[in-house]
Amino acid sequence: MASATDTGRRPSSLRVLWRSTIGKKTVMAVSGGILLLYLIVHMLGNLKIFAGSTSFNEYAEWLRVFGEPALGEGWLLWVVRVVLLTAVIAHIVAAWQLSRLDIRARPVKYAHGRRRATYATRTMRWGGVIIALFVVWHILDLTTGHVNPLGEEGRPYENVVATFSTWYGNTIYIVAMLALGLHIRHGFWSAAQTLGVNHPRRDRALKATATGLAVALTVGFVSVPIAVMTGIVS
Repeated sequence: MASATDTGRRPSSLRVLWRSTIGKKTVMAVSGGILLLYLIVHMLGNLKIFAGSTSFNEYAEWLRVFGEPALGEGWLLWVVRVVLLTAVIAHIVAAWQLSRLDIRARPVKYAHGRRRATYATRTMRWGGVIIALFVVWHILDLTTGHVNPLGEEGRPYENVVATFSTWYGNTIYIVAMLALGLHIRHGFWSAAQTLGVNHPRRDRALKATATGLAVALTVGFVSVPIAVMTGIVS
């Protein structure tokens, strides 16, 4: 009988890792880390709006021309978009497959025909759906301008103000940011467990870090629509 080596069908190490539960959790942790780093940088960039329209628009233009002449205009943004899209797809696929594995692993049906999910599980699941829908809206709003009728091409500061001058723009953004904060808090802790960083001596510090990151990012992002609503930014 021919061995897997003889037939050339032995699965690669990466495929074996991906098929395992720990492999999928690792993919979720790493992709989540990439997205978290982006969110931190993105939030810091958003806060430049408090420096005024000139500063904010110049920052947006700098992102477009960064690396010239070695890089073409907008190349950095497209590199970032590709990396983020890859991370998002990996994160969603791993989460979905882990959910399917969890369902298949149940020995018997739960009472009343369904499992009583924990608060953290429900938060991660529905928070992820809310965030995914928000990303689509956010792109249509401030990138393409399709849902921002008051927006003007090439004027990011004015577009942000236009978005947060509407009740629905504020509502969508703030709800999504609250969901994001909860997602980060639970996700950071789960990632620490997956990567083996957690330890009884470090658990309190890790939980504090997760909460601190979630609060800082939520407050940082939400401060922009609040500033527009209160007239601090106009």
